[in-house]
Amino acid sequence: MNITPINSQVSVSEQVYPEHIPALVAEGVGVLVCNRPDGEAAEQPSFAEVAQAAEAEGITCYHIAFAGGEMTDAQVEQFRECINTGKRLHAYCRTGNRSSKIFERASNAESTPAAEPSAPKSATSAGAKADASATKAVQNFDVVIVGAGSGGLATAASLLKRNGQLRIAVIDPATTHYYQPAWTLVGGGAYDIGKTARPMQSVIPDGVTWLNDAVATFEPEGQQVQLAGGDAVHYQHLVVAPGLALHWQGIEGLSESLGQHGVTSNYSFKLAPYTFELVKNLKGGNAVFTQPPMPIKCAGAPQKAMYLAADYWLKHGQLANTQVHFYNAGAVLFGVQAYLPALQSYIERYDIQLHFQRTLCRVDGPNKTAWFSRTEADGSQSVEEAPFDMLHVCPPQRAPDFIRQSPLADEAGWLAVDPNTLQHTAYPNIWGLGDVINAPNAKTLAAVRKQAPVVAHNIVRALQGDSANALYDGYGSCPLTVERGKVVLAEFSYGGKLAPSFPAWLLEGTRPTRLAWYLKADVLPSFYWHGMLKGHEWLASPKVGG
Repeated sequence: MNITPINSQVSVSEQVYPEHIPALVAEGVGVLVCNRPDGEAAEQPSFAEVAQAAEAEGITCYHIAFAGGEMTDAQVEQFRECINTGKRLHAYCRTGNRSSKIFERASNAESTPAAEPSAPKSATSAGAKADASATKAVQNFDVVIVGAGSGGLATAASLLKRNGQLRIAVIDPATTHYYQPAWTLVGGGAYDIGKTARPMQSVIPDGVTWLNDAVATFEPEGQQVQLAGGDAVHYQHLVVAPGLALHWQGIEGLSESLGQHGVTSNYSFKLAPYTFELVKNLKGGNAVFTQPPMPIKCAGAPQKAMYLAADYWLKHGQLANTQVHFYNAGAVLFGVQAYLPALQSYIERYDIQLHFQRTLCRVDGPNKTAWFSRTEADGSQSVEEAPFDMLHVCPPQRAPDFIRQSPLADEAGWLAVDPNTLQHTAYPNIWGLGDVINAPNAKTLAAVRKQAPVVAHNIVRALQGDSANALYDGYGSCPLTVERGKVVLAEFSYGGKLAPSFPAWLLEGTRPTRLAWYLKADVLPSFYWHGMLKGHEWLASPKVGG
């Protein structure tokens, strides 16, 4: 943690972790302000976790959270009140930049002398962030990609494969890249969490400029993206692939309980190992697994966590003492009928109790109780109470705020694209892929693997003056880990049509197989790092229409 003094009273830094609190105590900090919303990144601790550690040392904590460029007057006033306590104040966000800016506004509004704020060293990356007092700069690229996740980087690599002379920039504030599909295996004790993370710089394709900053706003009419650090980026074509946001705060009490009291989630890099700790140590009782309303990334992931846990308890003699419950906001176990018989057989094997059309709405970790809401047939609402000894939560999910509040979003807040060409419905030089788009496909990594070559192909054609002719058919895949060593490899396209990649004699996707487990646990991670992110389009060449 790099602590940057603003003046004699106020300092800022990048993300604070609980282990940093002793250093803040040594600095004499009496007030700690978090300017970062929970759930911005997988490795980010919740505000509640940091506050718990800080308050134990006598530090008063405030959560004044906003996305880049979106602070309100009310938040500025809140921050000013924190300054007016007269106590030593430390503020933090992802890089320190937002905290510097809100201090600047709060101090200017009060007309009190203060040193010019500056971002900490970690807030500046080559060609990326500017100091708060720096003159706004505009950079120009042929293609600008928002998001350095699987979709953004695969598209960049596929573009360079087709035209190595393109000037490409990727915008992303994260400094670590994650292979998230393996987190389910981590939660089941079958994969090393360390193998799922790599430094972002190491996976950026050669020749691509990485702008280590967040997007503040889009200006599609002027073909510009405004960055949180103050700079602007001009493009000929824009690719939007920031993924989605995990809305932990959408469930009352969840953020305060995560990582303790038996509450966990494989949707978090930090919590997936805790899931397996809970599985190993559970000696009976109620194990509750939840699934929120769609859409979510990898719709089968909540079930995968449940099956791997139940398989462990079965093999270690604890299942007879454990009642497994699956609370699903939907009305069916899985959306594609062909895979239901195999899944239902495992529901029966593990004696799992199914609860459909129930949505997790509140968690009380210390008292190990969860509440689920349900809409009855007559429209009335009811709430059910569920005690737990272990609770695995799949959080509600939505598009990031900077997408939802932009001119690029549809009425539901998702990026509006043509479901076949992946071209924006209003701006022809804007494209989208991955979890953020509104196409009715499953939000899976396998979908991104098919989408990236389509977007790359169509952009190269557009740069040559031709119309888009590569089409995405809605392909998605969900390797359902029903037990350790076996996977049901669900593959389907738009409308739930089966779309197997392999002949039935080699791999029958509607039943559990060891070959599918081998693909999931061994082949696909290696191909991801060394193939997909390098522009290799194995079984993913774009389908070209007429």
